Amino acid sequence: MRQMQVAILGQGRSGRDIHGFSLGHMEEQYKVVAVADLLLERRQRAQSEYGCTAYADYREIFQRKDIDLVINALPSHLHVPVSKEFLHHGFNVLCEKPLARFTKDVDDLVDAANRSGKILAVYQQSRFSPAFQQLQKVIKSGVLGRVVQVKIAYNGYARRWDWQTIKAMNGGNLLNTGPHPIDQALQLFGNDAVPQVICRMDSANSFGDAEDYVKILLYGDHRPTIDVEISSCEAYPESVYHVQGTHGGLTGNTSFLQWKYFTPVETLPQLLQTNPLEQPDGTPAYCSERLTWHDDQWNIDADQGSDLFLTMAKAYYDMLYDALLNRNTLQVTLQEIRQQISVMQTCFEQNPRFDLLGR
Repeated sequence: MRQMQVAILGQGRSGRDIHGFSLGHMEEQYKVVAVADLLLERRQRAQSEYGCTAYADYREIFQRKDIDLVINALPSHLHVPVSKEFLHHGFNVLCEKPLARFTKDVDDLVDAANRSGKILAVYQQSRFSPAFQQLQKVIKSGVLGRVVQVKIAYNGYARRWDWQTIKAMNGGNLLNTGPHPIDQALQLFGNDAVPQVICRMDSANSFGDAEDYVKILLYGDHRPTIDVEISSCEAYPESVYHVQGTHGGLTGNTSFLQWKYFTPVETLPQLLQTNPLEQPDGTPAYCSERLTWHDDQWNIDADQGSDLFLTMAKAYYDMLYDALLNRNTLQVTLQEIRQQISVMQTCFEQNPRFDLLGR
Protein backbone atom coordinates (compact mmCIF):
# COMPACT_ATOMS: atom_id res chain seq x y z
CA MET A 1 0.00 0.00 0.00
CA ARG A 2 1.35 3.38 -0.98
CA GLN A 3 2.00 5.72 1.93
CA MET A 4 0.91 9.32 1.32
CA GLN A 5 3.43 11.93 2.48
CA VAL A 6 1.65 14.67 4.44
CA ALA A 7 2.47 18.21 5.55
CA ILE A 8 0.34 19.74 8.32
CA LEU A 9 0.06 23.51 8.64
CA GLY A 10 -0.50 24.35 12.28
CA GLN A 11 0.04 22.25 15.37
CA GLY A 12 -2.79 23.50 17.55
CA ARG A 13 -5.98 21.71 18.56
CA SER A 14 -6.82 20.92 14.96
CA GLY A 15 -3.43 20.28 13.37
CA ARG A 16 -2.05 18.14 16.20
CA ASP A 17 -4.98 16.86 18.23
CA ILE A 18 -7.25 16.07 15.27
CA HIS A 19 -5.19 15.47 12.15
CA GLY A 20 -1.87 14.44 13.62
CA PHE A 21 -3.61 12.13 16.08
CA SER A 22 -5.82 10.56 13.40
CA LEU A 23 -3.05 9.99 10.88
CA GLY A 24 -0.99 8.38 13.63
CA HIS A 25 -3.59 5.58 13.55
CA MET A 26 -3.38 5.21 9.76
CA GLU A 27 0.33 4.72 9.25
CA GLU A 28 -0.09 2.29 6.34
CA GLN A 29 -1.78 5.04 4.34
CA TYR A 30 -0.30 8.30 5.63
CA LYS A 31 2.95 9.63 7.07
CA VAL A 32 3.46 13.14 8.43
CA VAL A 33 6.78 14.31 6.97
CA ALA A 34 6.49 18.06 7.54
CA VAL A 35 4.73 20.57 9.74
CA ALA A 36 4.66 24.35 9.92
CA ASP A 37 4.00 26.38 13.04
CA LEU A 38 5.10 29.77 14.30
CA LEU A 39 5.75 28.50 17.84
CA LEU A 40 9.12 26.88 18.49
CA GLU A 41 7.84 24.54 21.19
CA ARG A 42 5.18 23.20 18.85
CA ARG A 43 7.74 22.62 16.09
CA GLN A 44 9.99 20.77 18.51
CA ARG A 45 7.11 18.64 19.76
CA ALA A 46 6.12 17.76 16.19
CA GLN A 47 9.68 16.71 15.36
CA SER A 48 9.66 14.43 18.39
CA GLU A 49 6.17 12.98 17.78
CA TYR A 50 6.23 12.54 14.00
CA GLY A 51 9.94 12.39 13.22
CA CYS A 52 9.30 15.09 10.62
CA THR A 53 10.82 18.33 9.40
CA ALA A 54 9.35 21.42 11.05
CA TYR A 55 9.19 24.91 9.54
CA ALA A 56 8.43 28.28 11.08
CA ASP A 57 7.36 29.60 7.66
CA TYR A 58 4.94 27.39 5.73
CA ARG A 59 6.25 28.83 2.46
CA GLU A 60 9.39 26.74 2.80
CA ILE A 61 7.24 23.71 2.00
CA PHE A 62 6.69 25.08 -1.52
CA GLN A 63 10.15 23.77 -2.46
CA ARG A 64 9.40 20.17 -1.52
CA LYS A 65 8.53 17.66 -4.22
CA ASP A 66 7.67 14.70 -1.98
CA ILE A 67 4.41 16.00 -0.46
CA ASP A 68 1.21 14.25 -1.54
CA LEU A 69 -1.14 16.22 0.69
CA VAL A 70 -1.07 19.50 2.59
CA ILE A 71 -3.50 19.86 5.51
CA ASN A 72 -4.44 23.46 6.22
CA ALA A 73 -5.20 23.50 9.95
CA LEU A 74 -4.32 27.15 10.46
CA PRO A 75 -6.78 29.57 12.08
CA SER A 76 -9.97 29.96 10.07
CA HIS A 77 -9.24 33.35 8.51
CA LEU A 78 -6.15 31.81 6.86
CA HIS A 79 -7.99 28.94 5.20
CA VAL A 80 -8.69 30.73 1.93
CA PRO A 81 -5.40 32.56 1.25
CA VAL A 82 -3.06 29.78 2.34
CA SER A 83 -5.03 27.01 0.63
CA LYS A 84 -4.95 29.08 -2.55
CA GLU A 85 -1.17 29.49 -2.28
CA PHE A 86 -0.60 25.75 -2.02
CA LEU A 87 -2.96 25.00 -4.90
CA HIS A 88 -1.07 27.51 -7.04
CA HIS A 89 2.17 25.70 -6.15
CA GLY A 90 0.75 22.36 -7.25
CA PHE A 91 -0.21 20.65 -3.98
CA ASN A 92 -3.30 18.65 -3.08
CA VAL A 93 -4.98 20.43 -0.17
CA LEU A 94 -7.24 19.28 2.65
CA CYS A 95 -8.63 22.36 4.39
CA GLU A 96 -10.19 22.39 7.82
CA LYS A 97 -13.69 23.78 8.13
CA PRO A 98 -14.89 26.36 7.51
CA LEU A 99 -13.44 26.46 4.02
CA ALA A 100 -14.41 30.10 3.55
CA ARG A 101 -16.55 32.96 4.79
CA PHE A 102 -18.04 33.94 1.41
CA THR A 103 -19.18 31.98 -1.64
CA LYS A 104 -16.95 34.11 -3.87
CA ASP A 105 -13.96 32.73 -1.97
CA VAL A 106 -15.18 29.17 -2.57
CA ASP A 107 -15.44 29.97 -6.28
CA ASP A 108 -11.87 31.34 -6.29
CA LEU A 109 -10.57 28.21 -4.58
CA VAL A 110 -12.45 25.91 -6.95
CA ASP A 111 -10.95 27.84 -9.86
CA ALA A 112 -7.47 27.52 -8.33
CA ALA A 113 -7.95 23.77 -7.89
CA ASN A 114 -9.15 23.38 -11.47
CA ARG A 115 -6.22 25.37 -12.81
CA SER A 116 -3.71 23.32 -10.83
CA GLY A 117 -5.38 19.99 -11.54
CA LYS A 118 -5.07 19.18 -7.84
CA ILE A 119 -7.56 18.00 -5.24
CA LEU A 120 -9.14 20.48 -2.87
CA ALA A 121 -10.98 18.71 -0.04
CA VAL A 122 -12.73 20.02 3.08
CA TYR A 123 -12.64 18.17 6.38
CA GLN A 124 -16.34 17.42 7.01
CA GLN A 125 -15.90 14.17 8.91
CA SER A 126 -19.28 14.36 10.66
CA ARG A 127 -20.80 13.26 7.35
CA PHE A 128 -19.42 9.84 8.34
CA SER A 129 -20.94 9.73 11.82
CA PRO A 130 -22.43 6.22 12.30
CA ALA A 131 -25.52 7.74 13.95
CA PHE A 132 -26.13 10.15 11.09
CA GLN A 133 -25.68 7.38 8.55
CA GLN A 134 -28.18 5.25 10.47
CA LEU A 135 -30.61 8.16 10.65
CA GLN A 136 -30.41 8.48 6.87
CA LYS A 137 -31.12 4.77 6.48
CA VAL A 138 -34.23 5.00 8.66
CA ILE A 139 -35.54 8.00 6.72
CA LYS A 140 -34.82 6.38 3.34
CA SER A 141 -36.59 3.19 4.43
CA GLY A 142 -39.85 5.14 4.45
CA VAL A 143 -41.12 3.79 7.77
CA LEU A 144 -41.47 7.32 9.17
CA GLY A 145 -43.54 8.41 6.18
CA ARG A 146 -42.94 11.85 4.74
CA VAL A 147 -40.42 13.72 6.88
CA VAL A 148 -41.95 16.99 8.03
CA GLN A 149 -39.16 18.36 10.23
CA VAL A 150 -35.68 17.43 11.40
CA LYS A 151 -33.99 19.15 14.32
CA ILE A 152 -30.21 18.92 14.72
CA ALA A 153 -28.90 20.41 17.96
CA TYR A 154 -25.18 20.79 18.65
CA ASN A 155 -25.68 22.32 22.08
CA GLY A 156 -23.91 22.59 25.39
CA TYR A 157 -22.94 25.07 28.04
CA ALA A 158 -19.54 26.72 27.75
CA ARG A 159 -17.85 30.07 28.18
CA ARG A 160 -15.09 30.81 25.68
CA TRP A 161 -12.42 33.51 25.36
CA ASP A 162 -9.95 32.33 22.68
CA TRP A 163 -9.53 33.39 19.03
CA GLN A 164 -12.61 31.38 18.12
CA THR A 165 -14.68 34.22 19.64
CA ILE A 166 -13.28 36.88 17.26
CA LYS A 167 -15.16 37.84 14.09
CA ALA A 168 -12.04 39.01 12.23
CA MET A 169 -10.56 35.51 12.60
CA ASN A 170 -13.77 33.84 11.36
CA GLY A 171 -14.59 32.72 14.87
CA GLY A 172 -17.99 32.10 16.42
CA ASN A 173 -20.26 29.06 16.68
CA LEU A 174 -21.62 29.28 13.14
CA LEU A 175 -18.26 29.02 11.38
CA ASN A 176 -16.57 26.87 14.02
CA THR A 177 -19.23 24.26 14.86
CA GLY A 178 -21.86 25.09 12.28
CA PRO A 179 -20.29 23.36 9.24
CA HIS A 180 -21.00 19.96 10.85
CA PRO A 181 -24.76 20.23 11.52
CA ILE A 182 -25.34 22.37 8.42
CA ASP A 183 -23.60 19.78 6.26
CA GLN A 184 -25.88 17.11 7.70
CA ALA A 185 -28.93 19.37 7.38
CA LEU A 186 -28.28 19.97 3.69
CA GLN A 187 -27.87 16.24 3.09
CA LEU A 188 -31.39 15.79 4.49
CA PHE A 189 -32.84 18.85 2.76
CA GLY A 190 -31.30 17.88 -0.58
CA ASN A 191 -28.29 19.33 -2.36
CA ASP A 192 -30.29 19.79 -5.56
CA ALA A 193 -32.14 22.84 -4.25
CA VAL A 194 -31.33 26.12 -2.52
CA PRO A 195 -33.14 26.38 0.83
CA GLN A 196 -34.86 29.44 2.18
CA VAL A 197 -33.06 30.55 5.36
CA ILE A 198 -34.17 32.21 8.57
CA CYS A 199 -31.49 32.77 11.19
CA ARG A 200 -31.21 34.34 14.61
CA MET A 201 -27.89 34.83 16.41
CA ASP A 202 -26.90 36.02 19.87
CA SER A 203 -23.86 36.30 22.11
CA ALA A 204 -24.44 34.73 25.52
CA ASN A 205 -21.19 33.40 26.97
CA SER A 206 -18.61 34.66 24.48
CA PHE A 207 -15.86 37.03 25.58
CA GLY A 208 -15.22 38.11 21.99
CA ASP A 209 -17.39 39.84 19.40
CA ALA A 210 -18.59 36.68 17.61
CA GLU A 211 -21.84 34.80 18.19
CA ASP A 212 -22.20 31.70 20.37
CA TYR A 213 -25.92 31.07 19.88
CA VAL A 214 -27.32 30.26 16.44
CA LYS A 215 -30.83 29.17 15.41
CA ILE A 216 -31.39 28.36 11.73
CA LEU A 217 -34.50 27.23 9.85
CA LEU A 218 -34.03 25.82 6.35
CA TYR A 219 -37.20 25.30 4.32
CA GLY A 220 -38.49 24.97 0.78
CA ASP A 221 -41.36 23.62 -1.27
CA HIS A 222 -41.78 19.86 -0.97
CA ARG A 223 -38.83 19.68 1.45
CA PRO A 224 -38.64 18.96 5.17
CA THR A 225 -38.11 21.92 7.46
CA ILE A 226 -34.66 21.62 9.02
CA ASP A 227 -34.09 23.22 12.43
CA VAL A 228 -30.40 23.67 13.26
CA GLU A 229 -29.36 24.91 16.70
CA ILE A 230 -25.83 25.60 17.89
CA SER A 231 -25.81 27.00 21.40
CA SER A 232 -23.24 27.53 24.14
CA CYS A 233 -25.89 28.42 26.72
CA GLU A 234 -27.86 25.16 26.87
CA ALA A 235 -27.57 23.74 30.38
CA TYR A 236 -29.92 20.86 29.58
CA PRO A 237 -28.92 19.59 26.14
CA GLU A 238 -31.64 17.74 24.29
CA SER A 239 -31.18 14.95 21.81
CA VAL A 240 -28.85 15.72 18.94
CA TYR A 241 -31.42 14.47 16.42
CA HIS A 242 -35.19 14.68 16.40
CA VAL A 243 -37.23 13.68 13.34
CA GLN A 244 -40.97 14.23 12.83
CA GLY A 245 -42.71 12.20 10.11
CA THR A 246 -46.24 11.50 8.98
CA HIS A 247 -46.02 7.88 10.19
CA GLY A 248 -43.75 8.28 13.23
CA GLY A 249 -40.60 9.86 14.55
CA LEU A 250 -37.01 9.38 15.63
CA THR A 251 -34.86 10.78 18.41
CA GLY A 252 -31.37 10.18 19.74
CA ASN A 253 -27.75 11.19 19.84
CA THR A 254 -24.42 10.12 18.36
CA SER A 255 -24.43 6.73 20.09
CA PHE A 256 -28.12 5.80 20.40
CA LEU A 257 -31.22 6.26 18.24
CA GLN A 258 -34.78 5.13 18.76
CA TRP A 259 -37.76 5.43 16.47
CA LYS A 260 -41.42 4.47 16.41
CA TYR A 261 -43.84 4.22 13.52
CA PHE A 262 -47.13 2.78 12.40
CA THR A 263 -47.94 1.21 9.05
CA PRO A 264 -50.96 2.59 7.15
CA VAL A 265 -52.23 -0.91 6.29
CA GLU A 266 -52.75 -1.54 10.01
CA THR A 267 -54.95 1.53 10.51
CA LEU A 268 -58.70 1.91 10.08
CA PRO A 269 -59.85 4.01 7.13
CA GLN A 270 -60.95 7.49 8.18
CA LEU A 271 -63.07 9.98 6.24
CA LEU A 272 -63.26 13.72 6.80
CA GLN A 273 -66.47 14.64 8.61
CA THR A 274 -67.97 18.10 8.83
CA ASN A 275 -70.72 17.13 11.27
CA PRO A 276 -69.91 17.18 15.01
CA LEU A 277 -68.40 13.94 16.25
CA GLU A 278 -70.39 12.06 18.87
CA GLN A 279 -69.95 9.23 21.32
CA PRO A 280 -72.32 6.27 20.99
CA ASP A 281 -74.49 7.90 23.69
CA GLY A 282 -74.71 11.13 21.71
CA THR A 283 -72.27 13.18 23.81
CA PRO A 284 -69.52 15.19 22.04
CA ALA A 285 -66.46 13.23 20.96
CA TYR A 286 -62.88 14.05 20.06
CA CYS A 287 -60.95 12.41 17.22
CA SER A 288 -59.18 9.40 18.66
CA GLU A 289 -57.93 6.08 17.42
CA ARG A 290 -55.68 3.31 18.63
CA LEU A 291 -52.59 2.99 16.43
CA THR A 292 -50.31 -0.02 16.45
CA TRP A 293 -46.86 1.39 17.08
CA HIS A 294 -43.67 -0.42 16.10
CA ASP A 295 -40.53 0.44 18.04
CA ASP A 296 -36.93 0.03 16.95
CA GLN A 297 -33.55 1.25 18.09
CA TRP A 298 -29.88 1.42 17.16
CA ASN A 299 -26.77 1.43 19.33
CA ILE A 300 -23.37 2.33 18.01
CA ASP A 301 -20.97 -0.57 17.58
CA ALA A 302 -18.67 -0.89 20.60
CA ASP A 303 -15.52 -0.49 18.52
CA GLN A 304 -16.86 2.62 16.79
CA GLY A 305 -18.21 4.08 19.99
CA SER A 306 -14.99 3.62 21.95
CA ASP A 307 -13.49 6.52 19.97
CA LEU A 308 -16.18 8.10 17.82
CA PHE A 309 -13.86 10.94 16.90
CA LEU A 310 -11.34 8.50 15.40
CA THR A 311 -14.08 6.46 13.71
CA MET A 312 -15.25 9.47 11.71
CA ALA A 313 -11.70 10.60 10.99
CA LYS A 314 -10.70 7.20 9.59
CA ALA A 315 -13.79 7.05 7.40
CA TYR A 316 -13.03 10.47 5.98
CA TYR A 317 -9.34 9.77 5.44
CA ASP A 318 -10.12 6.42 3.80
CA MET A 319 -12.31 8.28 1.32
CA LEU A 320 -9.61 10.89 0.75
CA TYR A 321 -6.92 8.26 0.30
CA ASP A 322 -8.96 6.64 -2.46
CA ALA A 323 -9.35 10.02 -4.15
CA LEU A 324 -5.63 10.77 -3.92
CA LEU A 325 -4.56 7.34 -5.13
CA ASN A 326 -7.19 6.67 -7.79
CA ARG A 327 -8.47 10.21 -8.51
CA ASN A 328 -11.94 9.10 -7.50
CA THR A 329 -14.63 11.70 -6.80
CA LEU A 330 -14.76 13.04 -3.26
CA GLN A 331 -17.91 12.14 -1.37
CA VAL A 332 -17.97 15.63 0.17
CA THR A 333 -18.07 17.74 -2.98
CA LEU A 334 -17.06 21.36 -3.40
CA GLN A 335 -20.54 22.16 -4.72
CA GLU A 336 -21.98 20.89 -1.43
CA ILE A 337 -19.48 23.01 0.48
CA ARG A 338 -20.47 26.05 -1.58
CA GLN A 339 -24.12 25.47 -0.67
CA GLN A 340 -23.12 25.29 3.00
CA ILE A 341 -21.15 28.54 2.80
CA SER A 342 -24.07 30.19 1.01
CA VAL A 343 -26.39 29.29 3.88
CA MET A 344 -23.95 30.64 6.46
CA GLN A 345 -23.40 33.81 4.45
CA THR A 346 -27.16 34.41 4.45
CA CYS A 347 -27.22 33.84 8.22
CA PHE A 348 -24.65 36.58 8.74
CA GLU A 349 -26.47 38.94 6.40
CA GLN A 350 -29.60 38.53 8.53
CA ASN A 351 -27.62 39.31 11.70
CA PRO A 352 -25.58 42.46 10.96
CA ARG A 353 -24.14 42.62 14.46
CA PHE A 354 -22.13 39.47 13.79
CA ASP A 355 -21.49 40.04 10.08
CA LEU A 356 -17.82 40.51 9.29
CA LEU A 357 -18.76 43.26 6.83
CA GLY A 358 -20.88 44.98 9.48
CA ARG A 359 -23.90 45.50 7.22
